[in-house]
Amino acid sequence: MKCHYELLCVKRDATDDDLKKAYRKLALKWHPDKNLDNAEEAAEQFKLIQAAYEVLSDPQERAWYDNHREALLKGGVSGEYEDDSVDLLQFFTVTCYSGYGDDNKGFYSVYRNLFETIVKEEQENTKEEEEEFPTFGDSQSDYDTVVHLFYAYWQSFCTRKNFAWKEEYDTRQASNRWEKRAMEKENKKTREKARKERNELVRQLVAFIRKRDKRVQAHKKLVEEQNAEKAKKVEEFRRQQKLNQAKLAENYKEQSWAAMSDLEKELQQMEARYEKEFGDRSEDEDEGLEVGEELGENAADGAEELVEYYDELYCPACNKSFKTDKAMKNHEKSKKHREMVALLRQHLEEEEEALSQNADENGEEEEEAVRHTSSWHSLKLQRLQRGSLLPEHVNTTGCNSPLKPVSVVFWTTLR
Repeated sequence: MKCHYELLCVKRDATDDDLKKAYRKLALKWHPDKNLDNAEEAAEQFKLIQAAYEVLSDPQERAWYDNHREALLKGGVSGEYEDDSVDLLQFFTVTCYSGYGDDNKGFYSVYRNLFETIVKEEQENTKEEEEEFPTFGDSQSDYDTVVHLFYAYWQSFCTRKNFAWKEEYDTRQASNRWEKRAMEKENKKTREKARKERNELVRQLVAFIRKRDKRVQAHKKLVEEQNAEKAKKVEEFRRQQKLNQAKLAENYKEQSWAAMSDLEKELQQMEARYEKEFGDRSEDEDEGLEVGEELGENAADGAEELVEYYDELYCPACNKSFKTDKAMKNHEKSKKHREMVALLRQHLEEEEEALSQNADENGEEEEEAVRHTSSWHSLKLQRLQRGSLLPEHVNTTGCNSPLKPVSVVFWTTLR
């Protein structure tokens, strides 16, 4: 049987217009009325041309023909197919070649001819006629430009054969579409299985050849030598780097010890100066000082530091913080703020009177503490009257309750 595409003299990817033009041209050429001298041959050829055009002009018939073309050309799809593709199993042995020369029986000639045959078989089953397959080369072929490309392609080989002759069912014999779909599903599984077996067989053959290829062995040896040389250079570089780091570390230690000794001397001088100026007081003694004595010593300094330390967008009377000056001004105009300020002023005045009475009873030392405390509360009242702000809570639970400390940060600032 001859291929329909060859009968019409068109390519396998020809369009409907191409098929129609080719059919008309050949029909005029081989029509029996035009060939009276050779009527029988013309009639037979004209009949084949008509059959080919009928199949290829129908989309469904053409699709089925493309899938089963190889089987039809080699005996049909009814079990009479003759697979004349090369038998790869006979090349899985060292007896198929003699030596590693370039003669006809040599390793490179035998396997080069084998892969050329495989390429021809694959090209018969693909429409991409211009596709290039890497060649096997010979004993003198360059590894990077020939050998590496060949093994890179064929180690991941995928056949283009569709294995339509392996199908168990003829979908044209289906009585309905459901039966046809079931047949197509089973046929697809069969074809995929055959394709997978073919791919694995070719890849195993490539691995068998690569293991015995002298070009691959020579390249592997060269790479090992280069890697050993690189490892030697890297080791030498690391050793030299460690020596340089050791030298730098030694120099750095000398500079570090000199700097630390100077720092220790400076710290000792500072400690001696502070001991001479403030005396040798322990932390417990500092913590044991009364609040009134600390206020008396640091009231003036604390008042100046408070202005710089605390955020001006905080209202101590209402215990609120604000993000903008406009929000703060609006808050100061509110009725609730004025009530809280008045309440805070009342608490401070009552506490000041209470502290003044206690000072009269407890002697001069307590009078001194009360005096400084009163000065501090007076300062707070003045700041509230000016709109100045303090950061912490004030106890507003009752008139007779003592005023809580502003904050730990507040006392630390005064110190």
